[in-house]
Amino acid sequence: MQKNTAIHTIRPVPVTLAMCNFIDDTAALRDFALENAFYGIDWSFDLADLPGTPGAASSWAQSIKTLSPLEVRYHCPFSQVDIGHENAYEHTRAAEVFARVIRLIAKAGGGYLTIHVGLGHDTTRTLSWERTVNTLGKLVRYAEKHNVRLCLENLAWGWTAKPNLFEKLIRNSGAMVTFDIGHARACEAVHSQEYACEDFVSPHMDRLANAHVYHDEIEGTGHVPPESVSDIEERLDILMEAGCRWWTLEIREKDGLMQTRRVIDRYFEKMQAGNADALLKTR
Repeated sequence: MQKNTAIHTIRPVPVTLAMCNFIDDTAALRDFALENAFYGIDWSFDLADLPGTPGAASSWAQSIKTLSPLEVRYHCPFSQVDIGHENAYEHTRAAEVFARVIRLIAKAGGGYLTIHVGLGHDTTRTLSWERTVNTLGKLVRYAEKHNVRLCLENLAWGWTAKPNLFEKLIRNSGAMVTFDIGHARACEAVHSQEYACEDFVSPHMDRLANAHVYHDEIEGTGHVPPESVSDIEERLDILMEAGCRWWTLEIREKDGLMQTRRVIDRYFEKMQAGNADALLKTR
């Protein structure tokens, strides 16, 4: 791999910038991250590839440890694997899958896991609100016993796409928050101006553990990187105000990732320039 010297010209930023595990080889993933001043990895599991035996789990945990000194946090984008499913079999299967992932993360020394409610569904009719809240709370407590903080992410559709319902899920379960700023922009609750993006965060500022950072999510296109600071500045300000210091730039290809990174760097340069101007005015 050709070395990238850009790292030497990037100013330190007051957050940990993380990237997704879109490079399969862990050594190449680590090298790319460090060469581009990413100090965290947001590791998304593939349900089909979860280690199936104790030996495979141990091997996986050892491979994760080779990513040091990068911090690794974890993400389960499992479509239609839902802890609130009204079907007893589907509900039990989902709860067991997430409990298994929690144990796997603990084996690797990880501390954070993000999950979803309603991912991959196009209706909530197959989901039970009461079962969702109760099972989410049980998983939060199970994760705590394994020194893992369980986080719930807001989606672009469904219960977690409505700030009032998202707040109830967080409050009643005790989960932490992963705030996806692209999903917040894309959801109907914000488009209709019934709510603002900040309403996903303001009721639980002290519970915001992670952010997924990109501009927008478009059906058929996926995650879209920002073109300029103005695209995402207001949402980044929400993260700074809430004290969220883990930002995953959630673009799973290099060009879009680095475009997002350049915009983030300009955001912090603008913020630093503003702080310097304010300091000069007080003298």
